[in-house]
Amino acid sequence: MKKIKFVIRLSLPFIAVIISNLVYYLVKDNGKQKEMAHPYYLYFLYLIAAVILIEYIIAIFNKKIRKRIIYKTPFLTGIIVFLLILNIITTKTLLLPTLYFPSLDRIIGLIVEQRVFLIHNILDSLGLLLEGFLWGVTVGFLTGLALGYFKKVGYWLNPVTKAIGPIPTTAWIPLALSTFPTTHSANVFLIAFAVWFPVTLMTSSGIQGIGQVNFEVAGTLGASTIYQILHVAIPAAMPSIFLGVFYGTVSSFATLMAVEMNGNSSGIGWYINWQKSVMMYDGVYAGLILIAVICSLSLTILFKVRDKVLIWQKGVIKW
Repeated sequence: MKKIKFVIRLSLPFIAVIISNLVYYLVKDNGKQKEMAHPYYLYFLYLIAAVILIEYIIAIFNKKIRKRIIYKTPFLTGIIVFLLILNIITTKTLLLPTLYFPSLDRIIGLIVEQRVFLIHNILDSLGLLLEGFLWGVTVGFLTGLALGYFKKVGYWLNPVTKAIGPIPTTAWIPLALSTFPTTHSANVFLIAFAVWFPVTLMTSSGIQGIGQVNFEVAGTLGASTIYQILHVAIPAAMPSIFLGVFYGTVSSFATLMAVEMNGNSSGIGWYINWQKSVMMYDGVYAGLILIAVICSLSLTILFKVRDKVLIWQKGVIKW
């Protein structure tokens, strides 16, 4: 009985794909959606099924992957079923206005057919994001270090940080566009500002949370100020610093979308806004999907780095 349940469990994604195929071809379309040259939705399902099948084969020889597959199979089936329901609602019925809710064929097809143009915009967005992110992390780390370690600096800077830090980044857009000589430099500043505050806050909090006895012992043993910063303050505050970088990363993506929709001539945010202005909502959804994937991958990489650097805290915060 257990073996039968196990086989059924592993077969669920493929059963869902078969049902999706039957519905796609046997149930009549509503006739309102734009017809695509290829069934991109089905191609996407076949891709998912192929990836699952490959993982099943690998799982035969790898116990770790086998456990992961068994755990994730119901969720993968749920995704396929969700896409099936979405396809029925948008393509087979008239429950939703087709202008604002395009078919999965149109959304996936647009990503495939405009892949070169989309990659160009993604690279532009990533370039802008990386530039602002690096500035924000660098200045935020140095500001947090100064606030947390040097009490006299904290006395003067802490009120300023508390005053301007919580202001939403989008509120600075008009001032930034008026102050900076180019739109690009203004956008870099806005993204950097979005990253700066959480990194500053968590870095200073992490250093201030270190027991004073650690610095006193280091000083007694002859450690200089630089040595105490590099070998006591920063290592002990690393968990908090990474948490600040995590919050900053999330804020940077939100800010990226906002600034690219206000004056930029390229980027995913600009693309989404442009597609909305011409009432091409398949492009809007395609852009949202791409930015969600990029953000998720960025956070996954960040946590992989965190687990390598802070190996003693591996798994404490999961993504």
